[in-house]
Amino acid sequence: MNTLIKAIAMTAFISTSALIAVNVTVAKNSTTVTKEAVLSNYADLALHMYGDSLTTAKQLKTALQVMTDEPTPANMENAKQAWKAARAPYQQTEVYRFGNAIVDDWEGKVNAWPLDEGLIDYVAPSYGADSEDNPLYTANVIANSRFKLSGNEVDATRITKTFLAETLHEIDGVEANVATGYHAIEFLLWGQDLNGTKAGAGNRPVTDFDVKNCSWGNCQRRVDYLLTATDLLIDDLQWMVQQWTQQGEARATLMKDPDAGINAMLTGMGSLSYGELAGERIKLGVLLHDPEEEHDCFSDNTHNSHFYDIKGIENVYTGAYKKVNGEMIEGASLFQLVSQQDTDIANSLKTDIESSLQKAQVLVTSAEKEGVAYDQLLAENNPEGNAKIIAVVDALLVQTQSIEKAVSSLGLSKIEFEGSDSLDKPRAVFR
Repeated sequence: MNTLIKAIAMTAFISTSALIAVNVTVAKNSTTVTKEAVLSNYADLALHMYGDSLTTAKQLKTALQVMTDEPTPANMENAKQAWKAARAPYQQTEVYRFGNAIVDDWEGKVNAWPLDEGLIDYVAPSYGADSEDNPLYTANVIANSRFKLSGNEVDATRITKTFLAETLHEIDGVEANVATGYHAIEFLLWGQDLNGTKAGAGNRPVTDFDVKNCSWGNCQRRVDYLLTATDLLIDDLQWMVQQWTQQGEARATLMKDPDAGINAMLTGMGSLSYGELAGERIKLGVLLHDPEEEHDCFSDNTHNSHFYDIKGIENVYTGAYKKVNGEMIEGASLFQLVSQQDTDIANSLKTDIESSLQKAQVLVTSAEKEGVAYDQLLAENNPEGNAKIIAVVDALLVQTQSIEKAVSSLGLSKIEFEGSDSLDKPRAVFR
């Protein structure tokens, strides 16, 4: 396995003591900071996180090229590990979404989910043949170079970046028609996870990419789709990296108004903590006991995605980020800024984020060390597993309350964080 991939994969299992040690270092270095300095470091962290996302996406492309050139089980496993490695830095960027319009408008290209996988490739009969919400539910573009939509023929003969991004992605205005990004690549690597809440992830055969010994047909088109989608992911990440450079639009927008910039930082933290992560990505799945609500449902990597989402919140608050090469990036932080107004609130929020990480670490330990994946914890007949997941939700709710106190301590106007029916109106989920 590639050394970089090994290093990133190892970070999926992080001890509590290591997490606390990072935070203690930040606390010891607390000094008087300005809003401008905090925003500048926040932009620098984004540049490094998206830069690492780009680097690992390129590593993924290399691993996929090796696998498709020589389709062996070992090469496929290496490609899967490269995909998981690429998720670690990207998930830490999600805290930038809700407060920065340029990120939120772009995010759907690279991380949209859930997806109707029948749009892309073959699916099991249990998937069903049609959907009243999606006429292209089983279009299977890999098997069909032409298909009809509303009576008009769509030419899918050439699987290009333009076709995937501008024609197929969210075609017909259906959000579930996800054709690009990490999850489209994930589905192509793993295939459907047909195990429900029992053990096991997707199990696509490597011969699906073997043009000389092709299983399920259309292997060359499947290879073309996989490599093209990965090239497009690299292009999209490269674009986002540029937005956070010294001349980038995201950085310039952020620095125009210091109060609005700090507001954006806290909006991202609170909305990811509450509505997006605690609600849509975690609580909803527990209410429904539905593995289809997993974030990384094909690969059973959801535990890591949740962990790194919270880690990203910590990065922004403490002004520190550990790069995939081990280098620590540190600078002026929100923690320091809040401390200048109220040390109790500042320390309470830091402690609450650490608690959320510790609860999420339980999910990582379950999957990585105990062999019980996130979807197994979701099962209706697994109350202990459900409790481990709900403990993360509860910690995130406490964390969100502390974020609200931090907003108040800084004298900022009240922020409306993203909500979620699963938290605000849970009965509505079952209607």
